[in-house]
Order: sequence, then C-alpha cells, then structure tokens
Amino acid sequence: MRAVCDLMMLEVREFAGRHEYDGRVPDLSRSGVRAALDRLGRGGPLDDEHDEAHLAAFEAALRVSLGELEQHRVNPLLHLDGFDLAGYDKEYAPAEERRRARDTHLSSWPESADAAVSTLDRVNAPVARALLPAVRGLAHAVPADVPDGVRAAALEAHGRFVRHLERAAAEGDPSARLGAAQLASLMGTGEALQVDLDRLAERADVERDRLTGLLAEASARIDPSRPALEVARELVRDHPSGEGVMEAAREVTEEAIAFTRERGLVPYADGECRVGPTPESRRWSVAMVTWAAPAEPEGPTWYHITPPDPAWPDRDIEEWLQLFSATTLPAITVHEVAPGHYSHGRALREAVGDVRRTLFSSTFVEGWAHYAEEVCVEEGFRADDPRFAIGVWLEALVRVTRLACALGVHAGEMTVEEGARRFESDTHLAGPAALSEAQRATFDPTYGRYTWGKLEIMALRERAREAWGAEFSLSRFHRALLDLGAPPLGLIGNALR
Repeated sequence: MRAVCDLMMLEVREFAGRHEYDGRVPDLSRSGVRAALDRLGRGGPLDDEHDEAHLAAFEAALRVSLGELEQHRVNPLLHLDGFDLAGYDKEYAPAEERRRARDTHLSSWPESADAAVSTLDRVNAPVARALLPAVRGLAHAVPADVPDGVRAAALEAHGRFVRHLERAAAEGDPSARLGAAQLASLMGTGEALQVDLDRLAERADVERDRLTGLLAEASARIDPSRPALEVARELVRDHPSGEGVMEAAREVTEEAIAFTRERGLVPYADGECRVGPTPESRRWSVAMVTWAAPAEPEGPTWYHITPPDPAWPDRDIEEWLQLFSATTLPAITVHEVAPGHYSHGRALREAVGDVRRTLFSSTFVEGWAHYAEEVCVEEGFRADDPRFAIGVWLEALVRVTRLACALGVHAGEMTVEEGARRFESDTHLAGPAALSEAQRATFDPTYGRYTWGKLEIMALRERAREAWGAEFSLSRFHRALLDLGAPPLGLIGNALR
C-alpha cells in the first residue's frame, strides 16, 4: 500500500488526505521510477478479497503506465505533480503548518525540474504544445511570501522546464498517437478490465445518438422549429454577470443538496459545502470541488467557482460567463456537489479500510458524478424547466465526444484538427473551445472516463434491478456502490453481493 502511494503522492495527499506526504514530491527520474516499481507488491495479500483486487489493480496500472509505457518519459503531466502547490491552500491544518509544507515543497522545484528535463526525452510536439500554457502558468503559483533565495531558485528551475518543453514543441514527433494496444492497456489495467476499443467506440456512438435525441426532445419544449444545438447556443447567452456568478452558484448548491437529501439519493447527506472563488493557483478550472478527505479532520467541502477576470477582453468574458448560464450552471452544480462529487466525498469518509479510503479510480469518480447528473433528470430536478435537462445533455455530449476523440487520436487515425471538428458538429462548442477539448486528448488519453464510467454504472444498475426485483431502490443501489469507495470499474459488480 505504501509503495503504491509513494508513486501517487499528489493524489493521495490531496484527495485522500494523506498529509505525511506534505512537502514531498515523487522521484520521477528513470532510476527513481525503477526503484519504486520494484517495491510494489512485496506485502502479503489483504484479508478482504475485494480490497486485495482493488489494490492489485492500482499496482498493475503503475506497472503499465510507468513500467511498460514509461509515461514519465513521454507525458509532462505526470511531472506537474512535483510543482503543484495548490493543495496547501486547503484548510486541513493551521495556516502556518501548511505554509511550512508549501515552502519545503517549493524548495524541491530545482530537483523536480532536473528530473523532468532529464527524463522527458520522448515528448511529442502536440503534447508539448497543449501543455505549455499550463506549465508556463506554474510561475504564477509561486507565492511572494517565501525567502528570496527559495523563490529565485524555484523560478529558475521552472524556466528550465519551460524551455525543455518549448524545444519538444518545436522539434518533437508530430504524432501524438499512443497506439491501440497501448491505449487499451492504459485504460483497462487500472480498472481491472479487458478493454475492447472497437466495442467501446460503438457504445460511444450509440450514446451520442441517444443524447442527441434527448437534447432534441428537451429543446423542442422551448422551440420545436429550430435545431437543438441552435436553441442551446442561444440559451447559454442567458447568464449572470461576473459579480453574480457566485451567488447564482450558492443558490443552486442549496437547491441540489436539498433535493438529494429529500430523495434519499446518497447514503450520507451530512457535512457542509461552501461556495467560494477558486484559489489563484487553480483559476484555469471553471469549477471544482475540494472535499474534506477521509484521512483529514472534519471540515467544510469547497465548491470553487472561477468568475472571469475583469481585465479580459469583452469577448473572452462573455464566452466564459456562458459556462455559468442558467442552462449549464445547474448541471455543473449537481455534478460537482450533490449527488455528485461532494456527496461522494462524504461517503468516502465512511468507507471501511485504507484501500477504499485512499485509492480512488478517477474513472469511477468522474463516472459517478456524470451519472448523478442523469439521475437528477430522472428524479425530476427542475422538471418544470427544460433548461436543466438541456444543460445535462449538452455536458454529456461534450463528454461522449471526448471518449470518441481519445479513441480516434490514439487508436485510430484522427488528427487533433479532426477531433475539433467533431466537437463542433456534435456539441455546442466551437472555435477555440472545440480545439482545446480536442487537444486535451493528446496528454490525457483516458479523458473519455466520464462517459465510460457512467455507462458502466448505468449497466450495473440494470443488473441490480433484475437481481433485486421488488427490493431494488436507488438508495439501496447507491449505498452498496459507494460503500466500495471509488473502486476500479471491473470490481463494481461486487456491490450486488
């Protein structure tokens, strides 16, 4: 268990609350990774059969991603963990304790930069170009209240990392393609599944067609004379002002939590969810949840919202505010808050055992929150306002297109530009927004996890209906599922036992 966590320091520190990793960064040099992989699996089997399989899946995933595919030599995203300071903004401990940990972490930037520059020798040009803005932005996260020597050394190290990626962007392999076998292994191993990419692509197409039909039905309630995407693109122009975004989010948050509690949709409806601006170091995110992690003391969960910067050009402000329209903000909120991530975070605090409280399948985490959006439509959240369902179907179309784009870029012959055109044809996104979504496939080849996870949970729900018969209820199914924590998809069937 410790060997696995040593290779996932950022994830287990921030999402599981394992703060023994504060101030530490993983050694992603080639020799460091080899040594860490050699430590995996040395302990005996766990007493619980499910937990043993859960842990084994994470061990296998690390052996594939870092051992067989050597992603630490290919993907700068893995190295960004060594530079990430945003987790120390979370109020899990006194401010002075967190500041010291942050400064210790910052002092390791030169070491992290050296490892990144020497190790990342296979970065292709599309990945480098896609990640350069995020890497350059790391400099803005360096706080002003650190010793001058530490700050100067950190910024100089950051500059070395940036220059290395700039060279890769100019001189690297022009293809971002991972390969079908490699993508299948990367997607499936950590989920304890064998992945048939052709079958998954077929499921993505079927899901796109289903969602397109649902969007048409909902849009027809507003204007049956126009195409659904045309109606949707007009609806998203109805949004609060930059100053009003936060209050609008608070109102929807209260409504979503109350609805989830009244319907008994999740096993735990306790805790406190606060709404506030995203920390400066993570303002690239539109919205996100920072939950009170299982290993942390009780505390509030934060639903962070990022309003547009008043200094932006008017067109950029308008496009950003459309993300928080009266059509899209409610769908985002049930995903992030209840019965989505916030509710899941409360359940994780009650999960039994270190494995379930520490190791989270990102495909399950995002699949659950995406599934939660559709549950809210099924259960009648804002049933008298078709804009809510329209917002859910719009978000779902973006996510199923991510799955299709990832499969096309890495297992097929789709270029990033062709992926962008698919986003423009199948979703309400256009121009730079569509291109940005397609570019994400290059460095995040499993970003189809939202739809994949949702589809697997929905399929399991139908199995539960059949197996439990009259004893089936959503509350029973959701409790049984969330009692497993955030399990690999191949193990979610254990919820039925």
